[in-house]
Amino acid sequence: MNYPKICLIVYYILMAKFSFSQLSPKEKRLVEEGQEAKTEFVKKDGLLKNLFDNSYGYTILPNVVKGAMVVGAAAGNGPVYEKNKLIGMASMTQVTIGFQTGGQAYREVIFFENKEALDRFKNDNIEFSGQASAVLVTEGAVANVIYVDGIMIFAQTKGGLMYEASVGGQQFKFKKL
Repeated sequence: MNYPKICLIVYYILMAKFSFSQLSPKEKRLVEEGQEAKTEFVKKDGLLKNLFDNSYGYTILPNVVKGAMVVGAAAGNGPVYEKNKLIGMASMTQVTIGFQTGGQAYREVIFFENKEALDRFKNDNIEFSGQASAVLVTEGAVANVIYVDGIMIFAQTKGGLMYEASVGGQQFKFKKL
């Protein structure tokens, strides 16, 4: 038997369980919803699996809620991963202004190409302007997408109805676990 390898596997299982048990009930729910959102993203476009497996890191916001009547606002929270290891939680707020009315719910995932991009995010130095920065996930949408400044963003509509021609931006906050 390969005892060192077995011990290493047991160690990682215990550490994962210990890390997960240190989360608040809300954070545990967000991690679980993030895993469900990840499954839905990959189901819609299988090429995303490669990004989840091979990006330096990512954050997934499983429930972003947006509402607007001329001025719009959105908010969401979710887990942050570095090399597929849970390292923290992110919160996003968004404000927009323009011709817009309605409400919607969507998922968002942000991939980080390298340590520098993830570090900028963790230091709250990432803000996204405009609505065109996220690629809407549809079958095959991922095929020709590239990282811009070390970041790649995808969104997937969950429901609602929104009419929008607006400008604004998203701001993120990172909380280390």
